[in-house]
Amino acid sequence: MGNNVMMKILGWMLNRMVAIRFFGILFGISFFVLSLDVLTNAKDLQALRPNDMTILLQYMLYRAPSVLVNYMGISMLLAMLLSLTELSYRNEMAAMWAAGVSPARIIIMLLPLAFVAGGLNFVLSDSAIPATTPQLRDWGIGDYGAEKLKLGEKDPIWMRAGPDILRAGSANGDSTRLNDVIIFRRDDQGLLREQIYAKSAALDEGRWTLTKVLVYYRDNLQPSRLDTLVYSGNMKPAQAGARSGAPEDMALTELFYFMDNQGFGIRPVWVYETWANKRISLFFSGLLMMGLCIPLATRFRRGGGLGALFAVGVGIGFVYFIVDGISLTMGELGFVKPWLAAWLPILAFGSLAVVMTLRSETV
Repeated sequence: MGNNVMMKILGWMLNRMVAIRFFGILFGISFFVLSLDVLTNAKDLQALRPNDMTILLQYMLYRAPSVLVNYMGISMLLAMLLSLTELSYRNEMAAMWAAGVSPARIIIMLLPLAFVAGGLNFVLSDSAIPATTPQLRDWGIGDYGAEKLKLGEKDPIWMRAGPDILRAGSANGDSTRLNDVIIFRRDDQGLLREQIYAKSAALDEGRWTLTKVLVYYRDNLQPSRLDTLVYSGNMKPAQAGARSGAPEDMALTELFYFMDNQGFGIRPVWVYETWANKRISLFFSGLLMMGLCIPLATRFRRGGGLGALFAVGVGIGFVYFIVDGISLTMGELGFVKPWLAAWLPILAFGSLAVVMTLRSETV
């Protein structure tokens, strides 16, 4: 009983120690980056609301979720290395090894913090970023200037009915009135057989009435001009907040919706499959950083070579982030399977962490 109580106290102390450093580093780096961002774009922000300084704070709050997500992995890595170097410097790590606390046991003790960090990463990516991105795109400031989309009735919108894809230049709020319509009619193999242009379209009792229609056919047949044309396909619209088709700004439910509808013709379906798998893998990002760092501490258990410990840990971490970025890009381009692109870095470096942990058990 006494040993169990001691392990619980030790686990709580380790979680507290790493958590303080993790959140301190995360919020410190994020605040610094956000401050530079606001200062850089202050003139453009003030032009949106002259004499209203609150827009600077609002912009910072809207940008915060994406910045926090970007630096969460490196913050956990640095927090673990700082904690381990401090414990090694005070010979507390050696005392834990002597007491029979193995690296695997330490990783198990830190599981609560690992899943809190992973859950926070997921929530920010899946809820906060999709909620704030429309406003940032509307402002068109900084990174969003080149891809500004005014969300509302002037949005381009994509729809799908079976193999057919529809694009409208603008739509009303509930997507029942469309303007500048193009319908790409495809056969079962996905090959284009007709291309329909219409000035407008209106939904009435499940059928679309197109006006001022021009129809182009496959095999260079003579195009047709019609005043009206009825289209009976059951069109499913892309949600208003996701009309840009940018998967990194979508919630998981929106990613699944785009996957079910073949990406609405905006991007290939495998792009959304890759990001859906990537979103789920975020739960394990914090645990992976812990699994990589803790076995390294066994090599420096008597307080020596702490600089080497920190350097090796940072090196392994940055290699992981590089591989992770390359793998995600490969998945978006369709060079590898979506699940493999999202999970390969986790599986590869997780396997490395397991091997390192098993080897350290003999210490």
